[in-house]
Amino acid sequence: MKSVRLIAVASLLAALGAAPLPQVSVALAADAATVQPKEGWYAKLVDNAFVTRYAVLPKPDGVQIIDSRPTARKFDPGHIPTAINIPDTQFDKMADQLPADKNTLLIFYCDGLECMLSHNSAYKAEKLGYANIRVYAEGYPEWIQKGHVGAVSVPYIKKLLDEKAPMVLIDSRPKERKFDKGHIPGAISLPDSQFDKLAGERLPADKATPLYFYCEGLSCVLSSDSAAKAVKLGYTKVMVVPEGYPLWAKLYGAGPTAGSAPAAAVPAIQQGKESGTITAASFEKIFKEAPDSIHIIDVRDAREFATGAFKGARNVPINALEKRIDELPADKPIVFVCGAGGRSGEAVDMAKLLKPALKTYFMDADIKWTKDGSYTIVEKK
Repeated sequence: MKSVRLIAVASLLAALGAAPLPQVSVALAADAATVQPKEGWYAKLVDNAFVTRYAVLPKPDGVQIIDSRPTARKFDPGHIPTAINIPDTQFDKMADQLPADKNTLLIFYCDGLECMLSHNSAYKAEKLGYANIRVYAEGYPEWIQKGHVGAVSVPYIKKLLDEKAPMVLIDSRPKERKFDKGHIPGAISLPDSQFDKLAGERLPADKATPLYFYCEGLSCVLSSDSAAKAVKLGYTKVMVVPEGYPLWAKLYGAGPTAGSAPAAAVPAIQQGKESGTITAASFEKIFKEAPDSIHIIDVRDAREFATGAFKGARNVPINALEKRIDELPADKPIVFVCGAGGRSGEAVDMAKLLKPALKTYFMDADIKWTKDGSYTIVEKK
């Protein structure tokens, strides 16, 4: 009897010319998350497959993914591509960043099943009149666990560059038409159209080296395409910078161009008498004139390092070096330093044994530092 009534109602609606149910509602229902809502959760949940459909470049119209986590500590170093950041604690102040169209699909997420930030923000958005809200409860942890490439912010790239962090920043845009006319400082050009041809010579041999790909902003797919190719080659730390060069230029000014004045020639490394050494004079010349051309790894213990060190040096104590050997960058020569040359010489020997492709040197010298960054070097005879 019930089925007969349903058929009759359907026939009546058809006769009256009733419109079919909106397709978007059907799609959302089909993609509902399998996890059951907990107390206090926003009821309308979606799963990873649903979010994957929209976390793509170029950024789709009619949808906005929102990361409800803290900016510097969480969003900047890793988030779902195309997401904007509106921390739940600042929602009321930043709500003007939400789309003007209240029918836009909003997808909130945060840091997993125990995180309430996304649910709190979803309720707040609902009070503002937004009518199409979903929460991805598993959030960013599951996004990475599923093997997706994460994204970082442009300010985070600036931070890494300022800290001289080991990484390779890759511009996926056409070289002559885009890269040569302005790019993020320190980036290498590897156009996506030539990735297969040039990747072998331009990407580092160490597959654990962090790689950051960018292109022409949220409308550009080149960086995400190149990132996917890098993952297939076996690189394990691959991220994209979705806002790319346009936001860099807006925040920090236009980058270097092909017509820029050429950089000063980098002083050559002068090897010392003992194998694997760099002379003190050569080191000081490079340190003063072209510090960005080398990586300085201080192998003293953390207590010693805290009392004074070369500006820009990174501390990897000799006792931890073997376990952390894969952290060593391969894009520039490495100069190991310590107080008397013993531990830094041991570091060179260890690197040659475990990662022979690295270019490593040490100073056979007595070095003393002060907290203000000044130092004295007395080379051993």
